[in-house]
Amino acid sequence: MSFPGRTGWTGASSVRLGLLFWFFLPVCAPAGRSREFRGPLSLNQNFSITSQARTGQPWCEIQGQVNGNKFLYYVCGNKQVIPIGPCGMKLKDTAFWDTQRETLEDLGEELRKKLLDIKAEIFTKSDSLYMQGSLMCERGADGHTRGSWRFAFNERLTCLFEAENRKWTVDPPGGQQFRVMLDNDGELTKLLVRTANGDCKSWLQHIWEHCDEVQETTVPPATRQGTAPGKATAIGPCTWIFPLLLSCVVIMDILVGDH
Repeated sequence: MSFPGRTGWTGASSVRLGLLFWFFLPVCAPAGRSREFRGPLSLNQNFSITSQARTGQPWCEIQGQVNGNKFLYYVCGNKQVIPIGPCGMKLKDTAFWDTQRETLEDLGEELRKKLLDIKAEIFTKSDSLYMQGSLMCERGADGHTRGSWRFAFNERLTCLFEAENRKWTVDPPGGQQFRVMLDNDGELTKLLVRTANGDCKSWLQHIWEHCDEVQETTVPPATRQGTAPGKATAIGPCTWIFPLLLSCVVIMDILVGDH
C-alpha cells in the first residue's frame, strides 16, 4: 500500500495502527449480556403430601421451580425425576439429577412420618391430613443466600421455619400446641436446617452454573443508551472502527512525512 510522493507503508505505520486498535478495542466488546449484573435467584421445592391417598393417587408429589419457572416434577417412590422446561432438560444428564431424586425421596418420607404424628396428636378428628410444604432458598443481589421452609395443613394452619435462626412462626397464633411439638422435635429441626442451608444452596449454585436463562441478565439500559436492541448492540461499532483507524494512520503518515 503506497501513496504518491511517499515511501509506502512502514513499520511505524503498523505500530500506530496497533496502538489505535488497542485503544478502541473496548468499543467492540459484546454489550448484549453480562454476568456482572445478577438479579435475585430463587429455588423452590414444593411438596404435596397426604396422610391417606386415594386409590391410584400418589401420596406425595414434588414440583421444583427456579424463579417461578417449573424445572422438575417428582412422584415419591418413583425411580425417575421428570425434567420440565429448558433448565430441567439441561440438568437431567448431570449428577445433580440423581442427588435430587435421592434427597427429595428422603424428604418426602420424613415429612410424611411427621404428618402422621401431627394427625395423631392434633388433627385427630380429620379423616385425612393434607400438607403443602415449600423448601425455598433465595440469593439476593448482595450474593447472600437465605433458606427457609413453609408448611400449610388442610389450608387452615400455616407455619414458617427460618433456617438461619431456627425459629418457627405459626399462624394463627392459637396453634401453640403445634409449635411446641415442632420445637421439641430435634431430628426434624436438623433435617430442615440441613436441607435449607446445605442442599438447597448447593442446588441453587449448580442451577446458576448450568442454566443460561438464570445465569446471565441483560445489561441495564443506562449502559447502552442510543443503541438498538439485538445483535447490532454488540457488533455495530466494529463496522466502522477499522476504516477509521486506517484513515487515522494514513493522516499521521502524511503529517509526519511533511516534517
